[in-house]
Amino acid sequence: MENIAVTRTRFAQISLAMLIAISPAGASTVGPSPSKRPAAATETLVASNPAKPTIVLVHGAFADGTGWQHIIPILQRDGYTVIAVQNALTSLAEDVATTKRVIEAQKGPVVAVGHSYGGAVITGAAAGNSNVKALVYIAAFAPEAGEPIGAYTEKYPSALGSALRPDVAGFVTIDPPQFRELFANDVAAAEASVMAAAQKPIIGSAFASSVTEAAWKTIPSWYLVAQQDRAINPDLERFYAKRMGAITAEIKSSHVPFVSHPKEVARLIEQAASAPAK
Repeated sequence: MENIAVTRTRFAQISLAMLIAISPAGASTVGPSPSKRPAAATETLVASNPAKPTIVLVHGAFADGTGWQHIIPILQRDGYTVIAVQNALTSLAEDVATTKRVIEAQKGPVVAVGHSYGGAVITGAAAGNSNVKALVYIAAFAPEAGEPIGAYTEKYPSALGSALRPDVAGFVTIDPPQFRELFANDVAAAEASVMAAAQKPIIGSAFASSVTEAAWKTIPSWYLVAQQDRAINPDLERFYAKRMGAITAEIKSSHVPFVSHPKEVARLIEQAASAPAK
């Protein structure tokens, strides 16, 4: 994977997933044409070539679903159906409920991808859903059940806290002059400026909220650590990944690798999507 150093954690699973990921997309099956193929052979063929899962993308704080605009075309080109959830950021419970509805509306398997605060959202929204075959955390919170999202931010501090600006209703945004430095320092200045101007405020109390069940306890998980993250401490990201037993990769990136390194992030998502079901 370009620019990503994959850990040796669960090496056998990674190797198998990578072998699947690099299999020729257009490989043909030798044998009779579909019209002449015996019924049993047809059933075997269908079973060995399941439909690709739907990718459900969940944005974090200070953003909305359009933040995935660099990732979506790559996944669609590779044959995936993609849906970017639009969460209100008015409460964790409401965002979990919204994302849960989107996941449950899909037919067939789903891979849920969460960035930052969106990691907490998928942790709650995917819990108990047998259609979700994998979770992918991109520089994200991955709380335990009953554990506040911000439980470890004092133990693993970041520079973002001092740049947050609350309004009279308790919604917070990032101070625009500090946005690129703390949130997207490897994104082109013009794009980072748009991201700063288009921030979607999040209710500050969300970070004291918790989920009732943690999906990562029963669903295979992948985690991407952003090594130059100044919004979430990279060591906190490593803590989450280790606690989950996630297949873990690291990338030299700011908090938004899906903007600055979309090809690498899409590749990790596709690795999770193509991994054999457990």
